[in-house]
Amino acid sequence: MTERRRGRATMLLVALGVVYGDIGTSPLYALQTVFSIDQGAVRPTGADVYGVISLVFWTITMIVSVKYVTFVLRADNDGEGGVMALAALVRRVLGDVRGRAALMALGVLGASLFYGDSVITPAISVLSAVEGLEVSAPGLSHMVVPVAAVILTALFAAQRWGTHRVGNLFGPIMVVWFAALALAGLGGVVRRPGVLAGLSPTYAAGFVLEHPYVAFVAMGAVVLAITGAEALYADLGHFGKGPIRRAWFGLVFPALTLNYLGQGALILDDPANRASPFFLLFPGWARLPMVVLATAATVIASQAVISGAFSVSRQAVRLGLLPHLRIRHTSPRAAGQVYVPAVNWILFAGVLAVMLGFPSSERLATAYGVSVTSTFLITTALFLVIARVRWRWPAWRLAVFGVVIGGAELTYFAANLTKIAHGGWLPLLIGIAVFTVMTTWQRGRQVVTARRTAQEGPLPEFVEGLRGSEAVRVPGTAVFPHPTKATAPLALRANFEHNRVVHRHVVIVSMVSENVPYIPAEGRISADDLGYRDDGIVHLTARYGFKEHQDLPAALRLAATRLDPELDIDPDRASYFVSRMTLRLSREPGMTRWRKKLFLALAHNAPSPVEYFSLPESRTVVMGTQVDL
Repeated sequence: MTERRRGRATMLLVALGVVYGDIGTSPLYALQTVFSIDQGAVRPTGADVYGVISLVFWTITMIVSVKYVTFVLRADNDGEGGVMALAALVRRVLGDVRGRAALMALGVLGASLFYGDSVITPAISVLSAVEGLEVSAPGLSHMVVPVAAVILTALFAAQRWGTHRVGNLFGPIMVVWFAALALAGLGGVVRRPGVLAGLSPTYAAGFVLEHPYVAFVAMGAVVLAITGAEALYADLGHFGKGPIRRAWFGLVFPALTLNYLGQGALILDDPANRASPFFLLFPGWARLPMVVLATAATVIASQAVISGAFSVSRQAVRLGLLPHLRIRHTSPRAAGQVYVPAVNWILFAGVLAVMLGFPSSERLATAYGVSVTSTFLITTALFLVIARVRWRWPAWRLAVFGVVIGGAELTYFAANLTKIAHGGWLPLLIGIAVFTVMTTWQRGRQVVTARRTAQEGPLPEFVEGLRGSEAVRVPGTAVFPHPTKATAPLALRANFEHNRVVHRHVVIVSMVSENVPYIPAEGRISADDLGYRDDGIVHLTARYGFKEHQDLPAALRLAATRLDPELDIDPDRASYFVSRMTLRLSREPGMTRWRKKLFLALAHNAPSPVEYFSLPESRTVVMGTQVDL
């Protein structure tokens, strides 16, 4: 095997271990939930079983195979996926078109709802696996929640090691898992080959026409078979389209189809099997080992949404929707693989709280689906904008995609609205809370920037006044991180006005986040002498994608090698001056009082710019200033 093929095989295995954990464990609870809704409204008769199997199969086909794997994966933002990256791509391709802000807000809402899913998925996945003890060893049923809690604690603690290492461990387990799904399902199909008729869409149509209300309610549970589709898209930046598509069509999709068919055959054999069709599909001697394997697989399912939440959080920081977070890069080769400690432990606390509040997968299933289907609809809406503006799809193609895919998702969304009073409010509440945080931070940054700008004054006027002053030019290089070249950094102004000194070389650096994931090195740095080449003052713009770490000393080193050598930039001996704002609550207009307090709390807990920009602490001076909010 060549090195290139070996690398592809490794990436395929890792992708299998991270991307498909969530959707790959849906057979644990999806069909069981369908047959338990409304005290058995869906009956274990041939017509109902074939109808449900058909609904599940065609839901997976349309939403996952067609929408996400075939089409939506094409809508990457320079290799990055997820509803946030999709919204940023829409904003970029639309330019200044009216309605752009509303579409971006739609993307922010979709990303916020994804966090709600990220809290419920680990809880329902791990609980559903450990509940297999109730089938294989009923005497241990009281240990389900404690065992699940220990497993989840270990999973979140392991995140610091990075997605790549976790994926290397999980990949082989998922190969075994999908092989077990396929073999068990195949056994059921061999015993009752007539169940293959359930693949015909006519059974789904007949089920809906014969029992419209029951089918409508059942759709709220059928959607559990496609949980993880949005996480699949969010993890695009970790692995790329190729491995994700090959894993889906080569292994995951066939294994899921066979397993759902096998469960349907089992229910037809004995209606009592609908209480736990997944575990009863296996012979008695294999059930306890399958509990262990299922537990491992559901841990992997949790990994898919956790890594997706890390990606979404990082994108939100770069787009100015969240305060600076500590972000650790966990792979030297894959820039998209990150670990966000704050998000990790907030998710962990939320997952434990949800699991204790809904201590069974059946109860959690009632809380699941509303935010999932909402995110599906948002992704479809944004994708249609990209298809029209960027790919020039004709109106008929947009209409077909919107009616078939969007119509199905709208039906699933409506069906899941019936769950709101029974727990569906929980992920919606989480999503609304995150949306409020993101929009508050975005608005607060705008207000603070406007007021700080008024204090700073225009940079050209400051440079002009400096040339005519008697300021002492002391030796050395002073670097001032500053968001724009329109105004003078407060630290630079304070040093001049109070100490009457200016360094011989002054470098003002603006770190700019773009609406793309990555910026090539040749396009990262640009310089502006601000009108004078002999005053030792220069402005640098360092452009970064929203997936990249903003390392200011590294940007200076790049500038020293690529730009005019007369700039004389020495990042390893320079002193760094940071303007640290102290925000004070005031009665100034711009935001409501409660949102001001929320913004202040977020700003207070944000990491220092010294840490965020990787500045050397021994050569960094922090100068404070006060800004009214």
